[in-house]
Amino acid sequence: MTTEEAVSPEDIAMLEMSLPTALELTRLGLATMIDIRQTFEIEMKGAIPDSLHIPLFEVKVLLGHALSEDEQDILDAGEPKDMDVKSFFTMINQLHHARDHLLLCICNSGRRSLSAATLLRSMGYPKALSVAGGFQAWKKLQTGQSVPASPPTH
Repeated sequence: MTTEEAVSPEDIAMLEMSLPTALELTRLGLATMIDIRQTFEIEMKGAIPDSLHIPLFEVKVLLGHALSEDEQDILDAGEPKDMDVKSFFTMINQLHHARDHLLLCICNSGRRSLSAATLLRSMGYPKALSVAGGFQAWKKLQTGQSVPASPPTH
């Protein structure tokens, strides 16, 4: 799946979790938020505290997946994170299997994280979900603006 592909409403309903729920599960130690944005995006916009940074496009390249032209442009815009396939699987397995955590993928707006959750599920990690609204929703929450308790239905 690329970020341009349409995701059906049924898939979104199965893959997406609201930000307030994600934050609560993380606070309770039942989940880990995985920020899949590229390093330069985090440097420009800011990081989400206590999230683990695993850039999606670099992971896709490590796994031999083709990137769309837009994904390649975003990847080329920044410096790659020092990560190899072994370190990626070590991090994911430690969270998913050893800690029995939900893997909550978060990006800037919630679109790429759907792709990341789908990718992780296809690799045998059924507890991968996307955080609705992404970093933009998290930023709104930090400034006191309201964020929906549940993802909107499409």
